[in-house]
Amino acid sequence: MAAPRLEDLLRQPGGVRGKRVFVRADLNVPLRAGKISDDSRIRAALPTLRRLLAGGARVAVASHLGRPKGPSPELSLRPVADRLGELLGRPVGFCPAVVGPEAEAAVGALADGEILLLENVRFEPGETKNDPALAKQLARLADVYVNDAFGTAHRAHATTVGMVGLVPAVAAGDLLLAELEHLRVVREPARPLLCLLGGAKVSDKLAVLEALAPHADVLAIGGAMAYTFLRAAGEPVGSSLVESERLADASRVAEAARRAGRRLLLPVDHVIAEKVDAAAPHRVETRIPDGWMGLDIGPQTAALYAAEAGKAKTIFWNGPMGVFELDPFAGGTEAVARAVASSPATSVVGGGDSLAAVAKVGVGNRITHLSTGGGASLEYVQGLELPGVAALERR
Repeated sequence: MAAPRLEDLLRQPGGVRGKRVFVRADLNVPLRAGKISDDSRIRAALPTLRRLLAGGARVAVASHLGRPKGPSPELSLRPVADRLGELLGRPVGFCPAVVGPEAEAAVGALADGEILLLENVRFEPGETKNDPALAKQLARLADVYVNDAFGTAHRAHATTVGMVGLVPAVAAGDLLLAELEHLRVVREPARPLLCLLGGAKVSDKLAVLEALAPHADVLAIGGAMAYTFLRAAGEPVGSSLVESERLADASRVAEAARRAGRRLLLPVDHVIAEKVDAAAPHRVETRIPDGWMGLDIGPQTAALYAAEAGKAKTIFWNGPMGVFELDPFAGGTEAVARAVASSPATSVVGGGDSLAAVAKVGVGNRITHLSTGGGASLEYVQGLELPGVAALERR
């Protein structure tokens, strides 16, 4: 079963002209002192919005921002509306409500080819609970529903699932479809498939580790979670971050890869320091002494992982190789970014730090697909059903 496509709506007689189109987008951008520090998610939403506006739709955009417990001025989407207008090159209205009379009046006042942004949907407590009453209120804003928020497709919320069955017509947006199409190559890869997984904790990525260990030809692990695997394998890790309660899990993942005839790679050298501090003395070692901690993969490991990238036909990378936000411990992540970009393989990169490394090194145009998904991308490559996609498919 396939989700209805935006293309299908636009090709119908009359298309979307004059229709109220509710677009669930993912505009969850980082804010610092009220300023947007990275607008890549806003830019990713532009193709779908431009096509709808060109078709004469009356567009109401909804998104969340952060994890508010209720209305929170510092998590208002008003700055996002301003930036969206700049990028679209046209005014974007802002409605300080999500549902109710104010929102219905604002959407009702739109003319063909006009757009507004509703306030943060998570200011409504029923959003994350997929509250049926909220879903009905949301549906009153729309003749057409378009989901273009892949980053929240793994959440069964009111704007991703609840309202979908209550609107006359629905479709998947361009970004959502692109994410599904590109991530499908990880599920059904040209081989060899190299999966590079980093991050702090095994517990955060245990499910995807278990799914990929027997699936990927090579599973290369970095970041702090590598030290749980190394400890489980009996290697000295000094004071490195180790999840003692996950040692058995790490051993089980390694055994699953071995039984399937796959290779699981762990760091063979490390950038170490006595504390997580950019000013702390650091050096490269193949064995971590007591009192020191591994904070990045070393150059030998980076070269090893780069060599695997050069041989791969499909690459999936999610998560940093070290404490990427501190320059002395960013080298491994940056080296992996260059290696993935230089590979002839079809490459998919996701996760905030991985995308930041790609941007910092300036190789984004050499990556096949930069995924906005985060958790959604990890769940999809595991083969799990995404509620937001399933809701569209059921229509």
